[in-house]
Amino acid sequence: QVKLEESGGGLVQAGGSLRLSCAASGFTFRSYTMGWFRQAPGKEREFVTAISWSGASTKYVDSVKGRFTISRDNAKNTVYLQMDSLKPEDTAVYYCGRKSGFTNMAASDFLSWGQGTQVTVSP
Repeated sequence: QVKLEESGGGLVQAGGSLRLSCAASGFTFRSYTMGWFRQAPGKEREFVTAISWSGASTKYVDSVKGRFTISRDNAKNTVYLQMDSLKPEDTAVYYCGRKSGFTNMAASDFLSWGQGTQVTVSP
């Protein structure tokens, strides 16, 4: 079955860095757009970034542009999120998801999700 497993979260001070990974299985990874969303307590799941099946195209929410970098390794069925210059407002559970195509990056457009990994940024 389809499985997405996030890892790499943790507690970091503001200005620090984390690298999240999402290992995929159960589907043809190289055929899908992969994305990262985040959800803070009491808030809706928010789009963060996405990468096309080939890695040639990426999208970012304005609040993370220049700080976060998404990448993928189709040979390892893994998508990564490098997070630099972290801010307390980046604190959330981070989820990876898959979708077909590279438009309409609403959460409802994604087919499946991992269980999430907690990122906490202290002031």
